[in-house]
Amino acid sequence: MKITRLRIAGFGPYKTEQEVDFTRFDADGIFLITGKTGAGKSSILDAICFALYGSVPRFDGSELRLRSDHCDPADPSFVELEFTLKGDTYRVYRTPRYEKAKKRGVGTTTAQPDARLERLSAGTDGTGDWVGIAARPVDVGTELSRILPLKQDQFLQVILLAQNRFQRFLLAKTDDRLTVLRTLFGTLRFQQLETELLTRRKVLDDELTQVRHEIDGIVAATLRQLWRDDDEDPRPESPADPDLGWFDAALDTVDARLAAATRHAETASAALTAATAEYQAAEDRRRRQDRRDAAARTLTALEERGDEILGSREALRLAEHAARVWPQVCGRIDAEAAVGTAEATATAARAAWQRLAADDDADSADAAGLSTLIDDRLRQLGSLDDLLVEERRLPALDEQITDLERRTAAQIEALDAARLLLLALPERIDAATDALAAATLGAARAPEAEATLARAEAALAAADDVRRLETELVGVHRAEREAVAENTAAALHYQQLVDARLGGFAVELAAGLVDGEPCAVCGATEHPAPMTGDAAPVTEDDLDDARDLMSRRQGAVDAARTQSRDVDTLLTAARTRAGDDDADTLDATLRQAEDALAVAADHRARVPALESELARLRAGQAEAQAALVPLQLARDEATVHLAERRTERDGIAGRVQAQRAGFDSVTERAGRLRSELDAARALADALATSASARRTAEARAETLAAQLQEEGFADEAAAGLARLSPAEMQAGQAAIRAYDDDLAGARGVLAEADLAGLPEDPIDLDPTRLAHQAAGAARDDALARRESLRERATALTALVADARTRFALAADLLTTQAQVRQLAAVVHGDDPNTKRMKLETYVLAAQLEEIIAAANNRLRTMTGGRYALEHDDALQYRGSQAGLGLAIRDEHTGRARATHSLSGGETFLASLALALGLAEVVSNQAGGIALDTLFVDEGFGSLDGETLETAMSTLDSLRAGGRTIGLISHVESMKEQIPAKLAIRVTAQGYSEIVP
Repeated sequence: MKITRLRIAGFGPYKTEQEVDFTRFDADGIFLITGKTGAGKSSILDAICFALYGSVPRFDGSELRLRSDHCDPADPSFVELEFTLKGDTYRVYRTPRYEKAKKRGVGTTTAQPDARLERLSAGTDGTGDWVGIAARPVDVGTELSRILPLKQDQFLQVILLAQNRFQRFLLAKTDDRLTVLRTLFGTLRFQQLETELLTRRKVLDDELTQVRHEIDGIVAATLRQLWRDDDEDPRPESPADPDLGWFDAALDTVDARLAAATRHAETASAALTAATAEYQAAEDRRRRQDRRDAAARTLTALEERGDEILGSREALRLAEHAARVWPQVCGRIDAEAAVGTAEATATAARAAWQRLAADDDADSADAAGLSTLIDDRLRQLGSLDDLLVEERRLPALDEQITDLERRTAAQIEALDAARLLLLALPERIDAATDALAAATLGAARAPEAEATLARAEAALAAADDVRRLETELVGVHRAEREAVAENTAAALHYQQLVDARLGGFAVELAAGLVDGEPCAVCGATEHPAPMTGDAAPVTEDDLDDARDLMSRRQGAVDAARTQSRDVDTLLTAARTRAGDDDADTLDATLRQAEDALAVAADHRARVPALESELARLRAGQAEAQAALVPLQLARDEATVHLAERRTERDGIAGRVQAQRAGFDSVTERAGRLRSELDAARALADALATSASARRTAEARAETLAAQLQEEGFADEAAAGLARLSPAEMQAGQAAIRAYDDDLAGARGVLAEADLAGLPEDPIDLDPTRLAHQAAGAARDDALARRESLRERATALTALVADARTRFALAADLLTTQAQVRQLAAVVHGDDPNTKRMKLETYVLAAQLEEIIAAANNRLRTMTGGRYALEHDDALQYRGSQAGLGLAIRDEHTGRARATHSLSGGETFLASLALALGLAEVVSNQAGGIALDTLFVDEGFGSLDGETLETAMSTLDSLRAGGRTIGLISHVESMKEQIPAKLAIRVTAQGYSEIVP
């Protein structure tokens, strides 16, 4: 991975946009990031980390602290980084979350983070275009995790060696070091292999347990088939460790029982056949005896009913004669009833006719007179048909006349209204035109009122800023005075420590004098009066702390003065904007501007309505003028129609008046004629029906007398006594037929040949029936026993076959399980793996040994051959996983010790050597991550001059491999030795800039 370009703005101490082209340091191979304390050197590395991972560890993941405090609300905050990995060039852009001023109103709002990721696509002409990959923070993070497999913590251990972080790989625990190495060398497949083996082992264990459980189930099922509660044999014992021989023996036992049960079932079936034949013969003789006795009893009972049946036969004969006479009886009765009904109808019709007919017509109630009357009424009604139609039109004509009168009046009224409107519209149009002109003039004053209001609001806001900044300036001046006082106290304290340090040198030297050894100052071997003192000596650490305190206090003074200047500048600008008017005057001006703007806005709001009203009035004037002629035509047409309808109605009324003949209307006269016609027709029909009914009754009486004589009845009453209902006749006939059938059946049964010669006493069936039942029960028990054993033998055969399959499967599983279990244990670091080292750890341990070898090439040089890293694969505490431990060998003692025991400078050198060795080995691995860029932030100040020279020589040797290394340090000698520099300066405004 090679970082090529960085562009930042509004990030940390950088307010304005800054750009760093790291490719310009490729020729040098090593460059120094230099600047004052707090200038923003480490922020360059923070920006790289934020671009790739979206957070900065030293800010505890808080994005709100990433935005520059120097930024104005409108200033942007972003980081843009370009890097090359495996031949592809990528560009990532991020903005942090921060608080910004609201666009409307006061206060702040949170600006949400943004991100995008692009890849450079090479063109055919040698140029390239950036192609988007992701455009949301979550999507950018996902894509970067796929492109750059290093996690943030691993990136900070092998590429971006930030302050107090890059030594973590040296001091890390085995599990943490394993995570870093797994990502760098891609050994996840070994962990997956280990997981797969453990899963396979568990599956085999489960399968073997399942097979054993299934064999136990087959044993239990075999025992259930081998013995049941109804078996006479003793219950078998459950085997402790069954084999196939036990299953075969169980099957042989059941087969032997089945053969015995089959023979017993055949014997019982033969006995049942003989008992059944004997029982059926006895039942047959007994049935014939019962049939003979029942027929004899039936014949005796039938002969006793002979006289009764003869009487029934005679009654049925008479009833059949009466049935042939009875329809004529019913016909005579119906004819006499019809005569009564017809005469009553004629009487009622005559009374109705007499109520309606005139005196001269009432006497003509015979058939001839009624016919003449009916013809007269039909003639009169025919002459009134047309007049009735015209009379029914009179109400509709009256309604039409009324409607035409109303429409004519409405047309006249509408015509008058249109004429009045045409006279009034010109005046209304002039008034609307004047109102529109006034509103347009008032609306034209709105821009001037808005400008006046804006000036008043700005001046009033500036006056508020003046009051706020004046109060803030008092506090800032107070803070500046306090900072100056604290800085002065810190300077005095430092001077006192320096004086005490110089004054205590003699006591310090005297404390180290030894009798007989020369003095470091004068060389004398005698020391008669060495200097003594009671005060605690001042050390270099005390001086460093005092210098740091003095530097911080001076920084606080500079910050306070800068803040004081900034507030003073803002106050001057606010006073300029506020002008010379006081707050009351500004308030009054603001209210006047608001009132003027409200009036102008009201005029502006009225203009559209007035324009619409004027257009409506003008359109109404044109419409009224156009509608005047149609209204006149409509009035004239309605007047003509009204006259026509009145003439038509008067003609019809005259004709109706001439034909009423004393009635209120022609309709009433026609109704009376129809009533007389209907009454006459009803009387004529009733008289004809009465005469016909009398003739029918006389004919029916003659027919009945002839039929009575033919059937042998003296009169109608005798026929009525002999008559039976149809149901009674059917019942009598059925009873006679049943008697005849029963009598013939009984005599036929007694005449059958197989009933002759039977004993008189009934045969006893109980002995043969009991013998048959006993034989059947014995046969059923034998068959049930045989079928039960046959089913058990079939089931047991299947169980034995299943057991053979399970035993074969268990043997295969045992062989495979033993192999997989041993291999999984070795790969997982369990027994018999004496090193307790997993396969992945074993592979990474080999890589770690290469890293240590590469690191020792530099560590021995930087430490003069004293220190060397060692790979520690010893067993860990309480059997924890081993294989990736590190130790440091001290050649002065010849022993290895923990890396935590190194001093600060020694830890820096060992960590630096380890980081360089890690980068070298990773870059040399096929398919690994090429670490072409390396950053080291501070730590060189802990080295003495000679060691620093050696470390610099080691870093300088890395340039031969094409790697670029960026260093951050305050050590002056490094500034002299490294010509390539990325300089950062602090501007007079307090924010930082990168020197071109």
